[in-house]
Amino acid sequence: MKRIITTAAVLTIAFFNAQQVKKDSASSKEIQEVTMTKKVFQKKADRMVFDVANSPIAKGTTGFDLLKETPMVSSTDNATLKILGKNASIIYINGRKSNMEPEAVIEMLKNMPSENISKIEVITMPSSEFQVEGNQGIINIILKKKPTDGTNGNIRIEDNQGYFNNPSGSITLNYRKNKLGISGNANSGKYTQQQYYILSNGNDSYKLTSEGTVTGPRTYLGGYINFDYEINDKQNIGFSYNHRDRWGNNFRSNLYNETTEYSGGNSTITERTRTENLTKDNSKNDAFNLNYELKTDDKGSKLSLSSSYLHYNKTEDNNNSTITLDENKNEVSVDSRFMQKTPLIINNYGFQADYVQKLKKDYTLSFGGSYNSTKTDSDTYYENLIPPSGKDDDQSNHFIYTEKITGLYVTLEKSFGEKLSTKIGTRFENTNANGNVTDKNLEVKRNNNNFLPYVSVNYTPTQNHNLSYSFSSRVARPAFWALNPARIYLTKVNYIQNNPFTKSEIYYNNELMYMYKNSYFVTASYNYTSNAAEQIPLHGVNKDGENVLAYIRSNYGDKQEIGLTFGMQKQFFKGIWSANHSLTLGHNIYKGSVDGDPTDTHNLVTFKKNTIDRRANYFQFQMSNNIRLSAKKDWFLGINYFYLSPLQIEIGELRPIQSADISVKKIWNNWTFNLQLRDAFGLNKTKIYGEDGSGNYNTVNQNQYNRQLVFTATYNFGNQKLQKVRKAEGANEDIKNRTGN
Repeated sequence: MKRIITTAAVLTIAFFNAQQVKKDSASSKEIQEVTMTKKVFQKKADRMVFDVANSPIAKGTTGFDLLKETPMVSSTDNATLKILGKNASIIYINGRKSNMEPEAVIEMLKNMPSENISKIEVITMPSSEFQVEGNQGIINIILKKKPTDGTNGNIRIEDNQGYFNNPSGSITLNYRKNKLGISGNANSGKYTQQQYYILSNGNDSYKLTSEGTVTGPRTYLGGYINFDYEINDKQNIGFSYNHRDRWGNNFRSNLYNETTEYSGGNSTITERTRTENLTKDNSKNDAFNLNYELKTDDKGSKLSLSSSYLHYNKTEDNNNSTITLDENKNEVSVDSRFMQKTPLIINNYGFQADYVQKLKKDYTLSFGGSYNSTKTDSDTYYENLIPPSGKDDDQSNHFIYTEKITGLYVTLEKSFGEKLSTKIGTRFENTNANGNVTDKNLEVKRNNNNFLPYVSVNYTPTQNHNLSYSFSSRVARPAFWALNPARIYLTKVNYIQNNPFTKSEIYYNNELMYMYKNSYFVTASYNYTSNAAEQIPLHGVNKDGENVLAYIRSNYGDKQEIGLTFGMQKQFFKGIWSANHSLTLGHNIYKGSVDGDPTDTHNLVTFKKNTIDRRANYFQFQMSNNIRLSAKKDWFLGINYFYLSPLQIEIGELRPIQSADISVKKIWNNWTFNLQLRDAFGLNKTKIYGEDGSGNYNTVNQNQYNRQLVFTATYNFGNQKLQKVRKAEGANEDIKNRTGN
């Protein structure tokens, strides 16, 4: 289920082979030929493995496109990757988290040649040693390793024609000489997103409608460099640096607002206004990581040490004007005009130590710890530009937040032959946090201890059958931007309010999976969340008597998610057609309420209680088909489709969403050309209708113009047998994921 947070201050949630061996006759005295086709997709103890090297779709494409074809993984917006039944997915490279921010990870995957990938592992229930939050899953990319020295790389250019034309490009270089490996990437591009909104809220006595466009141009420049040095056969040391700049100048919204009052069966338009926003939104991210690894024996025991530093700096300047119009929509007067600055600076230091000890009788003991220290600084400044002009002390604030997280874990794994394996573990996390608005009497203190157990059992009675069960408990902390007590305005009476009092969510995740012949699978899951948080719409009236709709980030209560997924990953006609299909049946339960804004210490707005008591049955179908069009394996056709039925979520009913993508790929020597038509029929739109239990309603109708024609050309050069640089996990990866960039 896909979640989308709209840039216009409205939260919307869009959600959502068998091994064949041919031998000659057993009576033959001489074996003439053995033809073996390896398993493309198989279930192992705690993960599902996609053997890319034996899949026909892994030729001449990128790592990102390859992941979209992986069972249990999908992308509906070409900008994020989702695992079925999970809130988010974390990318690992060779068993270690990628040392990049989320957007840069996607760019890296879009510039990674698929020929360099050996396997893709999907871990839906990460065990205690993995640093994940909430209901996250892991996608682990295993790179090919060959001992050949040399240099290779690729150059990639892309042109995306949607509402606007958006070009991008990148270059990647890899070098290996004896014990030293170096890899680097530089990428740049621009992307302007056009959105059209129709928003409304009200009750039986009034209605406020806002309609118009949001145009968001952004330019980015980024890259990374990694060093890996093999000290000897048992020791490695690695260093990585990642940089990312993003400029969002001239971000504009233009909305026409109309207020209608109802009385005695009659309706009267009482106010017409236009709201204009002009925003400058820039961010910079620098991340450093140093890693040391020591193999303590020849059985796989090893020690790993990591230290990291992260600096994130974001500036956001917004000028907002609301203009009164007459019945012909001509300007009459300027009702309000303000300027708001909302910067965010994050500094983090992280340290991590992990040790794996292989014991006798197929036991494996793992233990370790981590420490993260984070400080965020946001000095929000709000100034009215027309009388009464000057600084607004109620909306200006200087918020400083410090957070220290200490984590310890231990796991024990046991293999009982080839048929049965089990793993148990626990993770302890202490979160010590202090938030303070320096110029107000607003302070947040937390000192929470969480014990997070884990258990899994994997049973393979025969070669064609596999059954597994996993349980995991996790903490999900709010993103740093969501803690800063600032408002993000759409109109003067419609805004998002962040909340420093938002507590961490606690997840209890269960999963039961059955797989048949490594091609068909059924997954049953049950997830319970306490302190569930979301941006909840609240209706209220301000001091001036105006009706207000605010989306306030709050813990509202409890959430239960029940899912049943049927899936298939199979090749037909000797690999000509590769099919990856899934059908999910789900039932969600949301219970709780939100009755106010805890940051409003002066009672500037009186809100009505929003009671959340929703039950939802839904289904989601998605299919991915890759068809080889030529015997030379140089022409391919891709046909992808997904459909999400109507679904009740926290803020209302999400109406059906669907999309169809078509692509044609041509491989010519070292070149790969790909032409894609995304959202071919223009049906990928968001519509939500919600009620708060007090007679108020709100609607969201959003068109992001997802229909796009994308042309990509990639050129691979150099020694393609090059061994890839070892990736080192940063000690502050969870912190990076919470920057929200």
